[in-house]
Amino acid sequence: MAFGWIDEEAGRRRRAGLVRTLRPRPADSPLLDLASNDYLGLARHPEVTEGAARAARTWGGGATGSRLVTGTTALHAELERELADHCGFEAALVFSSGYAANLAAVTALAPHGSLIVSDAGNHASLIDGCRLARGATQVVGHADPDAVAKALSTHEGPAVVVSDTVFSVDGDAAPLAALAAACRERGAGLVVDDAHGLGVLGDGGRGAPQAAGLAGADDVVVTVTLSKSLGSQGGAVLGPARVIDHLVNAARTFIFDTGLAPAATGAALAALRLLRREPHRAARAREVAGELHARLTAAGLRAVRPDAAVVSVRAPSPETAVGWAADCRTAGLAVGCFRPPSVPDGISRLRLTARADLSAGQIERAVRVIGETRP
Repeated sequence: MAFGWIDEEAGRRRRAGLVRTLRPRPADSPLLDLASNDYLGLARHPEVTEGAARAARTWGGGATGSRLVTGTTALHAELERELADHCGFEAALVFSSGYAANLAAVTALAPHGSLIVSDAGNHASLIDGCRLARGATQVVGHADPDAVAKALSTHEGPAVVVSDTVFSVDGDAAPLAALAAACRERGAGLVVDDAHGLGVLGDGGRGAPQAAGLAGADDVVVTVTLSKSLGSQGGAVLGPARVIDHLVNAARTFIFDTGLAPAATGAALAALRLLRREPHRAARAREVAGELHARLTAAGLRAVRPDAAVVSVRAPSPETAVGWAADCRTAGLAVGCFRPPSVPDGISRLRLTARADLSAGQIERAVRVIGETRP
């Protein structure tokens, strides 16, 4: 029977407690949200929603084509200029998603005969970029610059090191300065995904590369998403102008994909301008993360110390993690639930988002609910 193997796969997932389901949320959800990636609380900000509406009224509901045909508007170019300026890079290129941006950066910068050195904790989009690239991939231990240097020393020819800046599972930060040093010793490029750093780390949320002194470096390429701190949708690649020009000509997820919708572009631009006007939002997100961690550990929970705005709490098993998250939801709190294969170490977790707009009372309520519902 066609696709008969799907039933066997479904049975295995069910027995392992790994079944995933869609849960549409209402526009006026009563839940306290610690599950989304809206780190700065901008997704519903009036300036951001008006930016989306104004762009849709001006440019229409969709981009109407690929970026190289009709999908580039003056708004896209404006967002690219301001993103590059904010993060300290020479140029930027906007994509329809952060996933597409990562696929573009890795595949276009790792030609046949090159080596890709990839952190074991990287996001799925970076992993898929490595799989699709024509270069050979070597996976190294998590956040281990010495392992990166050793891998680079075995290869003659073009090489690129690929890493998240902030890892989405535990919220720990990559040792960017040490990775850059290892790359420079061997003449390799460094490609980092700052999805969870933009808007949270660096001066006024300029990102983890800026915080590490790597902004504007001619051997560093950064990918970002517009769907987390900027509360919109889409992604971008930032770096030297010659790298961006290369992506325009070589990146398949740019050339063959419809451009980012004007509404998302307008929302991201409005959010970026708001962040630049109110840079304290970045520090507040980090402050909330620290407070969540301190309160959770004081309550006897196994919370991982955050380097940015992600706080994870260990769960005994996939089944208990799912039940814990469900009990939190029943008590009025939405939390993320990470289970294999989303977690590379096989340890299930609740994943909490430390949003800049959370009040002291909401933080206290969240910690109380998590503690009262623990398995």
